[in-house]
Amino acid sequence: MIMERKRVDCPALPPGWKKEEVIRKSGLSAGKSDVYYYSPTGKKFRSKPQLSRYLGNTVDLGCFDFRTGKMMPGKLQKNKQRLRSENLSLSKGKPDLNTALPIRQTASIFKQPVTKVVNHPNNKVKTDLQRATEQPRQLFWEKRLKGLRSSDVTEEVLRTMELPKGLQSVGPDASDETLLSAIASALHMSSGPITGQTSTAAEKNPAIWLNTSQPLCKAFTVTDDDIREQELKVYQARRSLEEALMADSLARAAESARDIEGKAA
Repeated sequence: MIMERKRVDCPALPPGWKKEEVIRKSGLSAGKSDVYYYSPTGKKFRSKPQLSRYLGNTVDLGCFDFRTGKMMPGKLQKNKQRLRSENLSLSKGKPDLNTALPIRQTASIFKQPVTKVVNHPNNKVKTDLQRATEQPRQLFWEKRLKGLRSSDVTEEVLRTMELPKGLQSVGPDASDETLLSAIASALHMSSGPITGQTSTAAEKNPAIWLNTSQPLCKAFTVTDDDIREQELKVYQARRSLEEALMADSLARAAESARDIEGKAA
């Protein structure tokens, strides 16, 4: 990919700061650009949150526009209005809790009645597809999450979970990453039990026999030992969280005591 780089001084930031704009000249994203900032020591910043954490209280970035590198007071006023509107909606009990999965919603491709072929002579014919209770689902949609990683507030990639050895993927180009996304989505969205693909035919031809209401893994059984092991992990995680909160509370108390002593002196 061919890219053009333009690096200039940024007057809105302290002396020595540079703004770099990288313009893509080829490929599907030709014409689009990315903006980065460099500190006087050469440290690179890819986002406004990163920049804000690094500068701290030395520079007020409330009205700083990351793309243009300029201070825009009008933008700060719009952000305040947006936050005020969001707080008002939250006070009314209407938070945005949309957790829809990235599944492509599509209408049925069949325009005429279709015969449902089964293993007995009494075949059924669907004559009114518009009133069908079950809409067609996209197969293997979990692969759209491949390559995505979660990160913390410092943009450090979090370590992925390790699945039990008893869970085995089903489907083309299956991987542990895809399987983890499938199981997490099924636990989040489904109200029924999660059993995996109970049909052995799904392993031979998943494009035809796949049960779309179950994750892309072979059938599995959760034993009492599995439950006890998970309970132990939850207990240990809660203890670690309790210890961390206690340590933070003691550190804050000690810091407050030092501030009081310093003022008294």
